[in-house]
Amino acid sequence: MVLAAASSSDDLSLALYDVTFAVVDVETTGGGPQTCALTEIAAAKFRGGDCLGTFATLVDPRDAIPPFISSLTGITDDMVRGAPALPGVLPAFVEFVHGAVIVGHNVSFDLAFLNAALEDNERLPLDNLIVDTLALARRLAHEEIPNCRLGTLAAALELEHRPAHRALDDVMATADLLHRLIEDATGFGVFQLGQLVELPQFIPTIARTPSRKLRAFL
Repeated sequence: MVLAAASSSDDLSLALYDVTFAVVDVETTGGGPQTCALTEIAAAKFRGGDCLGTFATLVDPRDAIPPFISSLTGITDDMVRGAPALPGVLPAFVEFVHGAVIVGHNVSFDLAFLNAALEDNERLPLDNLIVDTLALARRLAHEEIPNCRLGTLAAALELEHRPAHRALDDVMATADLLHRLIEDATGFGVFQLGQLVELPQFIPTIARTPSRKLRAFL
């Protein structure tokens, strides 16, 4: 779902080309913050389609990375040995995303780990407005594409960047997807941030005939 936590109605009235989006992604040692830890955090800020900067760091999970996770992400115990621990990473990350709309693909997963880490380090949870590209894709693209996994969407839509289970790679693929979905959303009259946030709830799924390119993909 798309989660809204705007601090004022002024935020929601912003034209989309004036919104600063912070696309985020994390890599972890497993599926939940109660028993697993962060190994990598990345983010990139965009406004009007332009990248304003990036943030990326490995994180020492202070525990062994399971072999199947290393096989999936390519992140090994040797790589995170000597990387900063969370107390040294979180302040810079929070400063980087401050004031931006946080974007992620299935972003609740990333936020669960990030907010658990913030709580463990006696910091307030993130209160940014949140947009989930998974929810947007399920509304705008699922009629044409077999599933809404990031890799499937990136291939079907021929996005410039492709996810690779590394945080910054996945951030850049998600940013490409965000911009493509915003472009598609304008066809429904979506031009302001509030309209984008509410799109999954209030714009019905439209049955569409797949384009020639997508028919070939399917």
